[in-house]
Amino acid sequence: MILELVVPGRGSLVSSAPPSYRGHRYPVEVISHCVWLYFRFPLSFREVEELMLQRGVIVSHETVRRWCMKFGQAYANGLRRRQPRPGDKWHLDEVFVKINGERKYLWRAVDADGTVLDILVQGRRDTTAARRFFRRLMKKTCSVPRVIVTDKLRSYHAAHREVIPSAEHRSHKGLNNRAENSHQPTRQRERAMKGFRSVGGAQQFLAAFSGISPHFRPRRHLMTALDHRAEMTVRFAIWDQVTGAAGRPAAA
Repeated sequence: MILELVVPGRGSLVSSAPPSYRGHRYPVEVISHCVWLYFRFPLSFREVEELMLQRGVIVSHETVRRWCMKFGQAYANGLRRRQPRPGDKWHLDEVFVKINGERKYLWRAVDADGTVLDILVQGRRDTTAARRFFRRLMKKTCSVPRVIVTDKLRSYHAAHREVIPSAEHRSHKGLNNRAENSHQPTRQRERAMKGFRSVGGAQQFLAAFSGISPHFRPRRHLMTALDHRAEMTVRFAIWDQVTGAAGRPAAA
């Protein structure tokens, strides 16, 4: 069945089909709730298992892991399809992460509203890596920015001249706080997970995490309590549409 949703203040009608749960003996409400717990809060699979047990649902941590791997990215993609088009001012930043004792770099881009545009784990932070990230960004967003804001890493300047010379490039550490602050939830999860074990695993987790976690993190400091509750109600409704839980009869 095709689900349709009009979200106030978020643009036009959006249509998409939820993922298939064929062959799963647990209802979609249980699966989506476990995935939500894992990506929204710094919890391990065993902690999610314990929380579900407290609610009377017996599910193993290994089953929770499989659900997160299977449905996490699908849910994140569904949420991204319901986002408005990204702004034309992009903030880019990169931080190092330790993966199996080796230093890798996590590249991240957000727009002026803090919406995560893309993340990419790479082994280097040179011009080739910056060029690859720029091209991936434009392909994924199907747009070209008006302004890009970066720190003073020289690789950005070279890649900017080659890939998107039409965009204005502002290079100043103090201007890029929005991108730098967006790394904080990732750092929190990295500590909770005691580090990432592989580049592929890190990319897979962060691709889903960057789509799900920000959806439940509105800019709370700019809202009253009443406005925050109303906004979260809308966001939970979107989540139910994306996961396919909306409109299903409640279990007895």
